[in-house]
Amino acid sequence: MHATTTTTTTLIRQQARKIGPLGLILLLHLGFFYALQSGLLKQAAQALPTREVFASFITPERPPTPSPPQQKVAQPAPPKTVPVVKKSIAPRPAPIVKTTPSPQAITAAPQTPSPPTFDEVAVPSIAEASTAPSAPAAPSAPAALAPPKTISSGVEYLQPPQPKYPPISRRIGEEGRVILRVLINDKGRPQQVEVQQTSGISRLDEAGRQAVLGALFRPHIDNGQAVAVYAIVPIRFQLN
Repeated sequence: MHATTTTTTTLIRQQARKIGPLGLILLLHLGFFYALQSGLLKQAAQALPTREVFASFITPERPPTPSPPQQKVAQPAPPKTVPVVKKSIAPRPAPIVKTTPSPQAITAAPQTPSPPTFDEVAVPSIAEASTAPSAPAAPSAPAALAPPKTISSGVEYLQPPQPKYPPISRRIGEEGRVILRVLINDKGRPQQVEVQQTSGISRLDEAGRQAVLGALFRPHIDNGQAVAVYAIVPIRFQLN
């Protein structure tokens, strides 16, 4: 029994040692909350003397910025003054010349030039007028060239005309004879072909004209020289 009581007392002491600090903290917290609720802390704060604290901010002074060095400008030397000496020249008196006017200078009237007489005017003589160069005569107009003559016979061919029968005229049996007037140059080539007498069918007329344009004639000689002439050339279209 006594041993049991001792064991219990030991256990209580151990528990009290463990709970002691924790219980103290709990008591302090409870006392603090009680003081807050009862207003004891406010009264204690009011009872304490209040002190006013003044704070002033001091800004550091900036060092002055150094000014750039001033360049010394050399001042020009003052101009030298030179005294000006004025020379006074006394004017010389002009000589006085006494002149007496002549009576002729006063009474003479101004002479006006007389007009030239007929004898003084230079008139060319008849001999000089005849020997004077005459104006160049106007150039005479060139003589008009004579038109080529027309020949109806004696036409010779180097390459005779070869007319082509129009197919339509051959199909429908058209026939006819066309007479053409041909301008032949000095080299024997036809330059111009015109219908002098129609065959009545335009297709045959055009076929004959084209055939004469493709021909080559012998140049016509007149006084030993080849000249251009007009020639009359008939072309007949006939079905065999």
